[in-house]
Amino acid sequence: MPLPMMPIFDGHNDTLIHLYLPERGAGRSFFTRSDQGHIDLPRAREGGLAGAFFAIFVPSATGRKLGPPDPSRVTRTENGYEIKLAEPIGFDYASGFTQEVLQSLFRLEEESAGQLKVVRTTQELLDCLERNILAAVVHFEGAETIDPQLHNLEAFYGLGLRSLGITWSRANAFGWGVPFRFPSSPDIGPGLTPAGKELVRACNELGIVLDLAHLNEQGFWDVAKLSVAPLVVSHAGAHAIAPKSRNLTDDQLRAIADSNGVVGVIFAMYDLCSDGRLVGDVPLDAVVRHMAYIAERVGVEHVAFGSDLDGTTISPEIGDVTGLPKVVEALRQAGFDDQALRKVTHENWLRVIGDSWKG
Repeated sequence: MPLPMMPIFDGHNDTLIHLYLPERGAGRSFFTRSDQGHIDLPRAREGGLAGAFFAIFVPSATGRKLGPPDPSRVTRTENGYEIKLAEPIGFDYASGFTQEVLQSLFRLEEESAGQLKVVRTTQELLDCLERNILAAVVHFEGAETIDPQLHNLEAFYGLGLRSLGITWSRANAFGWGVPFRFPSSPDIGPGLTPAGKELVRACNELGIVLDLAHLNEQGFWDVAKLSVAPLVVSHAGAHAIAPKSRNLTDDQLRAIADSNGVVGVIFAMYDLCSDGRLVGDVPLDAVVRHMAYIAERVGVEHVAFGSDLDGTTISPEIGDVTGLPKVVEALRQAGFDDQALRKVTHENWLRVIGDSWKG
């Protein structure tokens, strides 16, 4: 089946974890169309998904199921809420879990008979888009798998790691994440640790994209000072619309644009809404509002897709990966012309990857 006119490259999904954990994926197959989860290969083809950052996230023992936050961890405030920050996890557990999920991705690649490829260079990525092969970029969501002395970073690079989130929403050896809090500034806690600063330098040298999603604001500014690569936030929204700790302030958006970086706009309903709800429907238009806001503030070159499919609750109007064309059409109706749509659907991610990777 030929690619749609505008192939979509997405900044974040949790499909590998959804497939790996029976608590989340119910044992479904990536190669069989299903109504479970958000992404499988048949639905990816239908939705025009040409490639994505496939995240490996290491859940805590109590966070293996996907769903609304545990009420026991939610504290209601006068005008919002705070969810207790997740506890740190150990290196041995994180490393073992990550290697198992990574091997499961390689098995998918082998079983796909050429329909899925783990890409390690920009040329491989472009070849996949040209040949209608689903391109998978290995991303670690949180650096707990990397030892603080960085001894295993190059080994993971050799296995295909090309994007690394410094933190998820918990502390680790490299920095501090943001709690899920509304309303709240992302300016919560200290910045990068000395090990975190060394991690930034090492990733720049190897050519690993540094993802600042889930990192607190001081950590963001530490990376902005240190990194020579474009600043990237794979899945977040605009704080001016939804003042949640996970979302980006206008100053952060300007810094990303100044670095020629990109923001992938998340589809998570509770990250997009302006009223801080944790349950209930949020329309497709919310995704468009965040994308349009970022494009208007800092330029359409600096906003893209960062859905978080298989990792969050999304609008029923989108449904799953087959709803991506609905997002494109909604952007068109909001005034994005063909040139702008090419940028937000794939060209902006391709530019940033090309400017960040080596070789």
